[in-house]
Amino acid sequence: MLQVHPPGTPADGMWAGVVWRQEWGGDVMMSKGQRHYMVDLHLLIAWRGSERVGLAAYRCEANGAELVSINAVEKGAGIGSVMLDAIERVALASGLARIWLVTSNDNLDALRFYQRRGYRIVAVHKGAVDRARELKPSIPCEGLYNIPVHDELELEKLLT
Repeated sequence: MLQVHPPGTPADGMWAGVVWRQEWGGDVMMSKGQRHYMVDLHLLIAWRGSERVGLAAYRCEANGAELVSINAVEKGAGIGSVMLDAIERVALASGLARIWLVTSNDNLDALRFYQRRGYRIVAVHKGAVDRARELKPSIPCEGLYNIPVHDELELEKLLT
């Protein structure tokens, strides 16, 4: 069974940093032209027993919570779903009625994952990844399934 908690020790933060560097090429994420530094975000870590198996980073503002990243050590094991449920509970407990996220046009697996869980595409930001690449050159030009990466897709879920 998975448990989800905020980081409790410095080792948790160091592990989260390693995950971000491996998955995202650094400790900065871009969405809608904005830089998000991991150290400025709220984190949740999923545990299976004494092993860290998932990480979610999000930020809250008046109109909702933005899910900046979600990472599962093991794909297809339900870790992402548990993490997403935990963030939705945190948002509701904080009085927030909306969660949104941004992903790139090549991330077909993420689009399937989120839409199956009630998220809807609400905007396409044409050329947003091209512009973000100017600020973060490590963003690849070609992504998953050999799809050129140019655009951001914004998804949201209303929680009330």
